[in-house]
Amino acid sequence: MVTSLKRFLVGTPKRTEEAIYERLTKKTALAVFSSDALSSTAYASEEILLVLAVAAAYGQSYAYYYVVPISILIALVLGIVATSYRQTIHAYPSGGGAYIVAKENLGTYPGLIAAAALLVDYILTVSVSLSAGVAAITSAAQGTRFSWLDDHKVALCLILIFFIAVANLRGVRESGALFAGPTYAFLVCFLLMIAYGLVYYFLHPGTRAPINDAHLKLAEGYHVQSLTWFLLLGAFSNGCVALTGTEAISNGIPAFKPPEARNAATTLTAMAVLLAIMFIGTSALAYLFRVHPHDNETVISQFARILFNGPLRWFYYVIQATTALILVLAANTSFADFPRLASLLARDRFLPRQFASRGDRLVFSNGVIILAAFSGILVAAFGGDTSRLIPLYAVGVFLSFTLSQSGMVRHWLREGQLLRAKQVERRHEGGWKSGETLVAQMIDEGERLDDIHVSVTPEAIAGRNPIDVAVMRRGVSHWKRSIVINGVGAIATSIVLVVLILTKFIHGAWIVIVLIPLLVAMFRSVYHHYQEVARQLTMEGIEQLRPIRHEVIVPISGIHRGVIRALEYAKSIAPEHVTAVYIDLDEEATKKLREKWNQWGAGVELVVLASPYRSLVRPLTRYIERIRRQHNNDMLTVVLPEFIPARWWHQLLHNQSSLLLKGALLFKKGVIVTSVPYHLEK
Repeated sequence: MVTSLKRFLVGTPKRTEEAIYERLTKKTALAVFSSDALSSTAYASEEILLVLAVAAAYGQSYAYYYVVPISILIALVLGIVATSYRQTIHAYPSGGGAYIVAKENLGTYPGLIAAAALLVDYILTVSVSLSAGVAAITSAAQGTRFSWLDDHKVALCLILIFFIAVANLRGVRESGALFAGPTYAFLVCFLLMIAYGLVYYFLHPGTRAPINDAHLKLAEGYHVQSLTWFLLLGAFSNGCVALTGTEAISNGIPAFKPPEARNAATTLTAMAVLLAIMFIGTSALAYLFRVHPHDNETVISQFARILFNGPLRWFYYVIQATTALILVLAANTSFADFPRLASLLARDRFLPRQFASRGDRLVFSNGVIILAAFSGILVAAFGGDTSRLIPLYAVGVFLSFTLSQSGMVRHWLREGQLLRAKQVERRHEGGWKSGETLVAQMIDEGERLDDIHVSVTPEAIAGRNPIDVAVMRRGVSHWKRSIVINGVGAIATSIVLVVLILTKFIHGAWIVIVLIPLLVAMFRSVYHHYQEVARQLTMEGIEQLRPIRHEVIVPISGIHRGVIRALEYAKSIAPEHVTAVYIDLDEEATKKLREKWNQWGAGVELVVLASPYRSLVRPLTRYIERIRRQHNNDMLTVVLPEFIPARWWHQLLHNQSSLLLKGALLFKKGVIVTSVPYHLEK
């Protein structure tokens, strides 16, 4: 029954060689990897307004004017980050996540810090996205007979987590096909809304959202105060949630169809442009229509109600439906990247090896299940409230951004050092050569240029054709230009990280800051465990195979076919060294057993152990320990007779003493436990 349910939910298994067919096109990859970043436009502007509302409630209503400048500044940071990650994609075409880049260029600990930060943020992404998606649903339900949904946000979030987890367990290609439609529907509808909203405002310049300060919502952890630079920084840090998910494409390069790096870079550029337009457009509409954050309705829902009324009322529900869908499916970005990052950590022995194993549908099933479980716990703990989760959000992302970009700076410095070393080497061989001449000679001699990242075509290398001077110069100067790009990215993201920590620490960011070192310590502990296991299992100094003498103990509860089968098996191992052990719980039952043993014991010694406290396991384990000491050089084998019922629920009708005994003997050194099953037919 369990297998049938699994097949219904997950589908039939796929062969390993089918993995190549699970690759994604650029269009599908934009839906799978960009839904997180693109969906943040549904709540990023509102998060800025929530902080500015603190000053507005103080009486400074002009504070809302800063929403557009802050959004533009965040969009500039987005441009810097996206440009920097394009460099990472081309430098690491097999997958350039923050963990890999930081570990290879900065060391193990920076890599583990980046990995811990990303794992935490992936869990938060699922929780925040689904909470915001449910908020869009409940906003549309206001004033209707479905307004009761507002009281069941947590339950709705948990249902959606289950749905997305099952979709991902079915495989990459199926989940991508499932999510592509809603993602593109959201893009079209949202861009149309922004364009229509701007036209509508200039045709009706006096239109304003109805003011209802009684339901004004403030950012979590803030109290009413005047507008200060620190408050503006808080609004900026809240809005930086728009950048979460930007790194997803660089993590998922292997999921693209060839050429992977070029397709991934193109998809990243498209995502960044769309995100910037939608984010600034949303903030502009919120400013133009003077929309204020409310408790029971999102900002987007408010100005969509203004724009689409009368004959266009239906399009309001289309906007809310597509927004809810993209927010729900945005969690898929985490479900794509969390298992992949966990598999990399498991491959390097920083997480249990189970995370590196692919399931029936060629996905890292264990990572999907763990992500679903932890995000569900987080949603329940914070009541499915987006504003309560936001203070924990983005710190981990910008920490990983900073480590990744710093690692890329180190990467390009190494490439430059390699090129200069080659120049010195060739100077000793035949005089000094310029960078262009050196690269040309290296190509002519067939040397590999992978390590210095020279931009030349494969045809030029294979055919040794003349290389255009402009191309040569671009190849040689590539590492210098890349240092500048990634250096600017590292500085920008580190500044934002400091701002995030300063403004969000007391509001909940401290939880993430404390959790990351704990995760790193766990990674190291797992790694040391595997190192110790490898040390103890090494073949160095081991003796050749030697014969083993068995001493076999067969615990019995009476005489039946299962016991006879176990005795036969025990005698085949050690014909003259088998002992049956019975625990005396009832004198009458023991007497009957002794009488039967003379007939069916087949010459096997029967030992009866008294148990005045009616315990089965304790007297038996003591006896086994005593025998083990007496036969220190022998292999002690405990053969357990077990009968297997024909139906799974029949197990509930029998005690599980064999399981208890297995558990008790599992950690006994020098004791082997063997089960001899006897299968019942009915």
